[in-house]
Amino acid sequence: MTMEEKNINVLYIDDEAHNLVSFKAAFRRMFNVSIAESAEQARKILDESTEEEPIHVILSDQRMPKMTGIEFFESIIPIYPEPIRILITGYTDISAVIDAINIGQVYKYLPKPWVEEDVRIFVYKAFELYQLRKQNVELTDKLIDANDKLEFLARQSLLS
Repeated sequence: MTMEEKNINVLYIDDEAHNLVSFKAAFRRMFNVSIAESAEQARKILDESTEEEPIHVILSDQRMPKMTGIEFFESIIPIYPEPIRILITGYTDISAVIDAINIGQVYKYLPKPWVEEDVRIFVYKAFELYQLRKQNVELTDKLIDANDKLEFLARQSLLS
C-alpha cells in the first residue's frame, strides 16, 4: 500500500477562514481533512474522533484569539498524546519556536504562507512517525506479555 492509498486524518486549525478553505482545497484529495476556526472547535473534533478513525496529524496556526497553537497543543497532550503536532506561523519569534518544541511537543515548524509540497511531505512524515509510535507501543505490550509468561513458566519449573 502506497502512502497515497492510506487514510491520513488531518486536523488544521486557523482563525482565518480563507486559510482553512485553501488548506482543505489543496489537500482534500490526499488526506481526510478536518478544519477548525478555533481551539474550541478543534477540541470538539478531537473529542468526536474514535479509535477506529483517530486524528493522526494536527497542524495549527500559532497566533489565534483566546489560545495560541502552542497552548492548544499543550492542553491536548494529556488526553490526546498520539496525534503528531505541526505548528504553522507567519511570525519568526524564536521563543515561540522553542516553546513549541518544549511545551507543545511539536514535531515540525512550518512558516506561513505554507508551501503545498512542504506541507504534504511533513504530513506524510508525521503519519509515518504516528504509525511507528503505535507499532512501538504494540510491540512493547507483546514483549511485556511474553516476559510475564516466561516468568510464570520459570516460577512453575522452580516449584516442581
